[in-house]
Amino acid sequence: MLTVLLTARKISKHFDGTQALRDVDLEIEAGTVHALVGENGAGKSTLSKIIAGVVQPDSGELAWDGKPVVLRDPVEAQRLGVGIIFQELDVFPHLSVADNLTIGSLGAERGAFLNPRGMQSFCEPLLGEVGLRVPPGRLVSELSIAQMQLVLIARALGMNARLLIMDEPTSALSDDNAETLFRLIAQLKQKGVAILYVSHKMDEIFRLSDRITVLRDGAHIGTVLTSETDMNRIIAMMVGRDLDAGSGRAASTNQQVLLRVAGLSSRKLVNVNFQLHAGEVLGIAGLVGSGRSSLGAALFGLDPTVRGRIELRGLSYQPRSPGHAIDSGIGLLPEDRKTMGLMMQMSVQDNATISILDRLQSFGFLRTGAAHGQADEIHRRLRVKTAGADALISTLSGGNQQKVLLARWLLVNPEVMILDDPTRGIDIGAKYDIYQVIRDLSGAGKGVILISSELPELLQCCDRILVLHEGEQTGILDRAEATQERIMALATRTESLADPGH
Repeated sequence: MLTVLLTARKISKHFDGTQALRDVDLEIEAGTVHALVGENGAGKSTLSKIIAGVVQPDSGELAWDGKPVVLRDPVEAQRLGVGIIFQELDVFPHLSVADNLTIGSLGAERGAFLNPRGMQSFCEPLLGEVGLRVPPGRLVSELSIAQMQLVLIARALGMNARLLIMDEPTSALSDDNAETLFRLIAQLKQKGVAILYVSHKMDEIFRLSDRITVLRDGAHIGTVLTSETDMNRIIAMMVGRDLDAGSGRAASTNQQVLLRVAGLSSRKLVNVNFQLHAGEVLGIAGLVGSGRSSLGAALFGLDPTVRGRIELRGLSYQPRSPGHAIDSGIGLLPEDRKTMGLMMQMSVQDNATISILDRLQSFGFLRTGAAHGQADEIHRRLRVKTAGADALISTLSGGNQQKVLLARWLLVNPEVMILDDPTRGIDIGAKYDIYQVIRDLSGAGKGVILISSELPELLQCCDRILVLHEGEQTGILDRAEATQERIMALATRTESLADPGH
């Protein structure tokens, strides 16, 4: 019989008038993977942070090995044996990889902070376990988002935790790196380590977990054995409503070319060629480092090294800056909403309307009522969960923050919308809300470029899929011929097309 490692009873927590958790119960057994699922705002991250000592509950109690405990801060939780990998990248970008692995870690030997050899011997095995081949002395700011995520996983492993909380650990990982993580989880289970696995990816949940606990609107809906349930039941418990599982749109037949790209090159791209038609959703696929995000940055004026010929609505377009791109009719939803998109100390309404302030002013004064009305309408459409338009954007869940950022672009209404991994870290219900927005944009004759690390998402949403490998275009597949296997073959350059597409 398995030993109950952690017990949570009647846990409640509220923030600024929002009830994040209401009398939630949870039991986690040693040597098991316990999945925690629910829509954004369901309370998953709040419960995880309470268990990790980051947030204090308003009421309820925790027990460890059957004994009551009070976790006043993360250090107390770490001493007890709790480690956590946060959904948002919790790194120190201006410090080295080694510094990030050892700082605050009780697993690092005393003196390792001042002894380069000691730091190296502590860090290298951890980096090897997660498959990250970078020197420990490299600055974290020089790493990709996926590599930063691997640093966080390595840091958690260095804590020698008995309970490891993983909040969306694969949200920025390639398939290869995700497989490395899954093997690590299996090894940790064999050692008796418990994993609390928070994810929106149902295939991962059913592959890895032994039990699944579902939260909805801060309440505990139920806990079930993974082997005794199925995906439809879990989704129904999560969202409390039916979802349209299909793409819901016919393939675009509009031949009007909105965007024409020929010989596009930059520091990371080599001779990329494609056309984007009105009403079309063009997917961009590729492994980490393939240049997916670089393509969006090039078209949006974020990369000054861009070369080649670009036409927008038949006119020459040379992106000079993001402001020029917006004025020309191009929008970009960035990959990292926290550092590249949102103003975290501003309100929900201000974040949504900041790009259309010129429309909301009279004689230099903001028409507050108009701004409030614009924000309210778009938030209802996207099902944004917030205590109010004046609430700080930082108080929202990651998925609702993403919806507010998308709302900003819907208000701008560009002709070409570039979405860079728009559903990263987003729950099932929110994903389908965003898929509906993509359908609406294409149905209105907009051109959509969907950059995604999830192949099922690309296959579901796109008319064509352009595949990149190390900055080079290896093919463009029509919807009828696109499969996960063929996309991966092109992404790894194990298959080549005679004509990569234009």
